[in-house]
Amino acid sequence: MWKIKYGTGEEDPYLFSTNNFLGRQIFEFDPNAGTPEQRAQIEEARQNFYRNRYRVRPCSDHIWRLQVLSEKSFKQTIAPVKVEDGEEITYEIADAAMRRSINFWSVLQSPHGHWPAENAGIMFYIPPLVFCMYISDHMDIVFNEHHKREMLWYMYCHQNEDGGWGLHIEGPSMMMCTVLNYLAMRILGEGPNGGLDNACARARKWILDNGGATGSASWGKTWMAKTLGSGDSNSEPSTLREILGVYDWDGCNPMPPEFWFYPSIVPLHPCNNLLLYPC
Repeated sequence: MWKIKYGTGEEDPYLFSTNNFLGRQIFEFDPNAGTPEQRAQIEEARQNFYRNRYRVRPCSDHIWRLQVLSEKSFKQTIAPVKVEDGEEITYEIADAAMRRSINFWSVLQSPHGHWPAENAGIMFYIPPLVFCMYISDHMDIVFNEHHKREMLWYMYCHQNEDGGWGLHIEGPSMMMCTVLNYLAMRILGEGPNGGLDNACARARKWILDNGGATGSASWGKTWMAKTLGSGDSNSEPSTLREILGVYDWDGCNPMPPEFWFYPSIVPLHPCNNLLLYPC
């Protein structure tokens, strides 16, 4: 079972903090965490989210809420209030609703004082991380089987009904995000027709039905590119000249260096487009 942890990283040589890791949160897999009943509750919540994924897209941080409420043995002691259409909202009704909310949210507050929340929704965050680990030969060093399973689960949960993925979890399917997530699923171990509910086959069909992977935006083409340097393209591939190696670099859309000459007040300047995205 995945459990939330706060303030970790002090012993990690690759992490640093200016505030003693205050507010930093991670989920860590513990196979022995929780009782059988709690693990069953978590699994039911996961499956319920998957069944309703097209109706309710955000996860509502349901897993960590269940964990925290269970650990603190929370029981709501203030009765809910209901206001019918046209009914006057009295001071007593508003006061009860406010106190009930405070009672609930104060329990969910972390020991560091913040409220943890999922930082996700954009559907091109996970694939580049997978690609970087893959091309640097660090997949099995950084990711264990539980990490890989959860990344795949996230992709399954946010795949649209037509088989593609949108720019974000609420968006209609687009070529770049569909290609990136399809490639990530394959790298994570799914076969051509693998994945939950034929996820890979459905994604590939959407890609082919909508013109093919070459219709990706420039970021998608960059990740697919090969032969970044000059030389014989038939020579042994090198990670210095190749990213995923499924698309020729000559087909990528160039970014003119003159873009950097714009003053930053110009909307087209790259600094106004969140450079962290393609990283």
